[in-house]
Amino acid sequence: MGNDLNQNLVIGLDAGGTRTRVVLASAADGRVLAEAAAGPGNALTVPPQQLTDCLAEALAGVMPEGARDRVVAVAGGFAGATAADADDPGTVRARGALAEALRRLGVPEGPVGIWSDIEAAFAAAPGAPADGLALVAGTGAVAMRIAGRQATTTVDGDGWLLGDEGSGFWIGRSAVRAALRMADGRGRETVLARLVGRSLGLPVDVLPTGSVSSYGEAGAPGPPGAGARGTGVTDWSRARREDFRRHLLPAVMADPPIRLARFAPLVAEAAGEKDAVALEILDEGADHLLDTVRALEPGPGERIVATGGLLGPAGPMTVPLTERLHVLGLSLDWVADGGPGAVALARIMYDGRGR
Repeated sequence: MGNDLNQNLVIGLDAGGTRTRVVLASAADGRVLAEAAAGPGNALTVPPQQLTDCLAEALAGVMPEGARDRVVAVAGGFAGATAADADDPGTVRARGALAEALRRLGVPEGPVGIWSDIEAAFAAAPGAPADGLALVAGTGAVAMRIAGRQATTTVDGDGWLLGDEGSGFWIGRSAVRAALRMADGRGRETVLARLVGRSLGLPVDVLPTGSVSSYGEAGAPGPPGAGARGTGVTDWSRARREDFRRHLLPAVMADPPIRLARFAPLVAEAAGEKDAVALEILDEGADHLLDTVRALEPGPGERIVATGGLLGPAGPMTVPLTERLHVLGLSLDWVADGGPGAVALARIMYDGRGR
C-alpha cells in the first residue's frame, strides 16, 4: 500500500452470519486499499468475546500498525443489529465489541457507527442511497424499507421455523419434500429425488432410475408399473422407495434445519433441465418474495436494492422475480455485499453529510 496510507482512512465492516469482511479505504474518494476477512459476526448469536476477537483479527488484517492513527471513521454493518435503535441488544453488543477491538489495536477514538448488514448493503448501491427498499434473498429472506439510512419497516426475516419464505432454506426444504412425496406416492416425478439422494450420499441402489418424462406434468397419469404416482420411473419399486425414505430422513435430520438451504442449488440445476416440479418451486418462491416486497407498499419506480445469492447475476430467482416486479414498475439493483456500503457510511460520517 505504501504511500496510500499517508492519508485519512475509513473502515467499513460487513459482519454476517458466516463471515466478517473488513475494507480499508481512502476517506477522500472511497478507493479500496485493503481487505480482510474473519469468522462470523452476527451480533446476536456470536458470543461477545468471540465477536471481539473476530473483529480484531479482521481489522488487524487491513491496518498496519503505522497506519492506525490515520483512521478517521469506522462503520459496521452487523447481522443482528440496527441503526434504528441504539438500545437494541444486537446493536449494543456490536458497538461494544467493535469499540473493544479498535482499542485493542490502538486505533484512536473517532466516529463509529453501527448499522444492520442489510442497511449497509442498501448503502452499497450506486450513489449510496438514503431511502428506498432493500431485499435479501439468500439462506434467509427479508425486505426492509429504508429511510434516512435506517430501517423503518421489516417484512419477514422471521427465520426458518416461522418465515423466510422464498429463501434458500425454503427452496431447499421444498426440494427434499418433493423427493419424499415422489417416494411415498403422493408426488410427481422429479429429478430432485435423485439429486437430493446423491447429495446426501445415499446408496445408489435406492435411488430412482430412468429419466424425467412428460409423466411428471401436473395431473398426468403414470405409465403402467410406475414406481410413484405420475412418474416415468418404471424401475423404482415400493421396497426401494421405502429404503430411499429410510436413508434420506436420518441423513437430513442429522443436521440443523437451516442446512436444508444447501439443496437450493439442486432446484436450480433441475429447473435448468426443465424439471416441472423444480420450476414450480422457483415460481412459488418468486411469488413469496414478491409478496414480501408488496407488503412494503412500494411506489412505482421506487428503488429496490437486492443482495443474496438467489438474486445475483446467476441467481435462480433473479429472472422470475424481475419479471414480477416489472409489472409493478419496479426493478432490482443488485449488490454483492455490504462492504462498499459500510465504507460509504463511514465516509458520510466523516464529512458530516449524514447522520
